[in-house]
Amino acid sequence: MQVEVDIAFEQLVQLAKKLPTAQWTQLKKAVDTVEQALVERKELEMFLLGAPTFSKKQLEAINKARQEINQWRTK
Repeated sequence: MQVEVDIAFEQLVQLAKKLPTAQWTQLKKAVDTVEQALVERKELEMFLLGAPTFSKKQLEAINKARQEINQWRTK
């Protein structure tokens, strides 16, 4: 069963302030974990987008080498 509740940000803050220490710590840890995962994903995305790429000439050389290796293996 899933229930959706529409509460204002200030109400959410007030509810969070009323949490016992153990639950507050658990909530903070859960929020920080999600935040860290988003940061790590963004870093990975930036790394991959900034990585070097092959030129057309390099890709052609790779394909040619593959074809030659395949011919050698079938002989």
